[in-house]
Amino acid sequence: MTSADEVTVDQPKRRRRRGYLVTVGTVLSLAGGLALTVLGLGSADQAVASFDSASWVWSKTKGEVARINGVTAKVDTRVDVPKARGHQVQIVQNDRFVILRDVNTGAIGSMDLTTLQEFWSASSTSGIGVRVALHEDSVFVIDTVQGQVQQLDPRTLGKVGNPLRFPPGVAGGVFDGKGRLWVAAPSEGTVTAITPAATSPSAPVKNEPQRVRTETVADPAHDLTLSTLEDGVAVLDRTNNKLHTVLGNQPSFASVTLPLPGPGTLAPHTDGERVPVTVPDARHVYVAGDNGFRSDFAVPGDGENLQPAVAWKGYFYVADATGAVRVFDSAGKRQKDIGFRNPGGPLELEVREGYLFINAPSSSTARVVDSSHGVRTVDKYADDVLGGDAPPAPPEAPPPPPKPKKPVVTKPSAPRNVRAAAGNAEARVTWQAARDNGAAITRYVVTGAGRSFQVGADQRALTVTGLVNGQTYEFSVRAVNKKGEGPARTSNSVRPTSEVPDAPTAVTAEAKPDGSVVVTWPPANGQGLDIRRYTVTAISEGGSAPIGEATEASLTIKDGELEYGKQYAFTVVSVNERGAGSKASPVSGSVVPFTKPGTPEGTDAATAGDQAGSISVAWQPSADNGRPITKYVVSAGDKSLDVTGGTAATLTGFESGATVAVEVRAVNEAGESEPGTATAKTVALPRITITGVDPTFNTATVRFSVDAGGGTASCTAAANGVAAVSGACTGIKVNGLKPSTRYTFTVTAKNAAGTVKETSTATTDALFGVATCKNGQEGETATYCDKDRDGRNGNEIFSVTKQDDDRQVGWAKPGTRLQAYCKKSGESVYAYIYNNEKRSTWWVQVNYSGKNYIPWAWLNLEGGDNLNNLPTC
Repeated sequence: MTSADEVTVDQPKRRRRRGYLVTVGTVLSLAGGLALTVLGLGSADQAVASFDSASWVWSKTKGEVARINGVTAKVDTRVDVPKARGHQVQIVQNDRFVILRDVNTGAIGSMDLTTLQEFWSASSTSGIGVRVALHEDSVFVIDTVQGQVQQLDPRTLGKVGNPLRFPPGVAGGVFDGKGRLWVAAPSEGTVTAITPAATSPSAPVKNEPQRVRTETVADPAHDLTLSTLEDGVAVLDRTNNKLHTVLGNQPSFASVTLPLPGPGTLAPHTDGERVPVTVPDARHVYVAGDNGFRSDFAVPGDGENLQPAVAWKGYFYVADATGAVRVFDSAGKRQKDIGFRNPGGPLELEVREGYLFINAPSSSTARVVDSSHGVRTVDKYADDVLGGDAPPAPPEAPPPPPKPKKPVVTKPSAPRNVRAAAGNAEARVTWQAARDNGAAITRYVVTGAGRSFQVGADQRALTVTGLVNGQTYEFSVRAVNKKGEGPARTSNSVRPTSEVPDAPTAVTAEAKPDGSVVVTWPPANGQGLDIRRYTVTAISEGGSAPIGEATEASLTIKDGELEYGKQYAFTVVSVNERGAGSKASPVSGSVVPFTKPGTPEGTDAATAGDQAGSISVAWQPSADNGRPITKYVVSAGDKSLDVTGGTAATLTGFESGATVAVEVRAVNEAGESEPGTATAKTVALPRITITGVDPTFNTATVRFSVDAGGGTASCTAAANGVAAVSGACTGIKVNGLKPSTRYTFTVTAKNAAGTVKETSTATTDALFGVATCKNGQEGETATYCDKDRDGRNGNEIFSVTKQDDDRQVGWAKPGTRLQAYCKKSGESVYAYIYNNEKRSTWWVQVNYSGKNYIPWAWLNLEGGDNLNNLPTC
């Protein structure tokens, strides 16, 4: 693609980095535009580092832009933008520049990819209502509310030429593939193409952006939305469902009426071969082509939060509020969805250089779709790249809310507050919105003076010309939705006259912290007649509508009547005692309604198992309600912590095992939100329950359970005289014990809150040996081991540790099992003739006529004949 693609994106403790983070103002000496990616790639990836099949995407929670390489489906560079962390950011880009607009603050930044220098040197009014557009080396800032289009130089963000002026409340502001910027003016029913001024050093000094084509595509006061093409623009008249295609090389435009059941939407850019029109209210997509209306298909699911369908490579991609992208082929047959787990907000779709990039700004992942419609997952927080830094584990998302019941859909109600004001041979009719009764209002129908007019749902004002001064007129207004026309409401009677008052000379507006907006103006000149009232109209992107009336030179618009975070400007019309109205005043400056942030949802507290007296708190980002959230205040009792870099914190300093009630409040310019609340316990001292001891003659397994107090416990077991052994907190085996010995076993459990111990006693089992007298050569019991034979016999037992016939107490028949108590050094017994080569000076005290001794050479201890299993006597 030759033009920039636009995507509007919704926006801890650092770990050791493998790369380094690129921050604001950093300039890297790199070889060229995309060579910077080599610094973040392994050698196997460097072959694709020079491809420009890439897209920069926003990560709201991290405050970063990351470059996704479409070929590898991996992030190869991450750039920190700490000033915009947690904010909503618009991104437009091409192969040379990335332009950022912080929606929350209005700041505009530029990143030159030849140097990776990022800087902020321009600003706009904050909020939704200003957009940026980029083509090659030309940037435009389109203030849709004020109707001003200003070109900037992307290298410096300095102004280029004078601004172009349009009526307030324009729509569009997107480049087509040929480098023309298209803007629609609903109040005039026109669409205009603009070519940028040259920004090269050789360009003329007074070079200016130029209007090169303007087409009237609708009646004035119709709602318009547009989608640029490779060479031209598609404009949808949402009031009468006509789609107009204006091609750059054709002197006229083509039109087709679509069978839309509700207001349609368009993606900012489409390929032009097929123009999909999405009707979110009906969850339906209608496709127009060269020969007019071609096909339509339904989008499964519930709710009205569908984003405009994107046509790409013969398929249609429709992002849903559920966190899935619904996919359809050219015939409207459903394909496999592209799902996101916990996307945290709207998904963003962008086609660049042969790939479809799908970003979840509030999530750690994105998707890349290739030309064959294969889908790959991208880790936006990859740590092995330029700027790499591993993210903290995000808090678990709260369960989805239950599906709302489908409302009963009926025709709309009558419009509210239908008023008419006479002018010189004209009348201005205004009204406030009707209730839609479950289906979006598509248009209003105004009838009077023998004529009927269609007015866009977002306009709600009409000036009827060609009237006769002195004659009385009334006008009726009715709303239309997919169920049909609702009841009409009739205006007051008016009589056009040339005796009209002056309009107020200036209008100012101020957004208050309570969500209200105060609009003021100097009293108008009634030209000899009293001014009885003033009518105030609110202008926003793509529309304008009356917002209220006042008898004095001020109007306070109540909280909730305007949308937080969206730009508005205002005009005022004065009406005199005869019902005659002035022209509209000059437009006020833009304001963004705001109030305190929303309550932090999903607030959760848990025991901080690795810290004494601590709890961990996590929450979902609050709705900023029109102003950036500057911090979260996490408090419990007399303890408080300000959090500016994430949605998690740890509070410390409480008693062990204490129950802590915590509150989380979001803070913006208007003040603190209502708190999100949760309760958790700090880690308590562990508790041990010993359930038994299972001894052998030289070991004992201590069985026990541990209540870790909400933390993580480590455990040891020990016996008196034996070193402690670490193990699982369910049972530990203690080795190195002596047989027939009573031990005290001590179990120790330790967690962050401290250490506790419990004891139990047990006696090890007795150790036995088998009296043995073998023929070393034959391996059988020798005949000389028989006691009946004279002379030396085996298995003799003595009261002392030597073969003293006078001290012999008996003889053990070979195979006799004897309990062994301990070992004692004594006379060496040459036992090789009895038991192969076994010989020793050790004697074993055994249970034979009391405690007496047998040479170890004549006794095979059970359990491996290990003499070390016996203590020394």
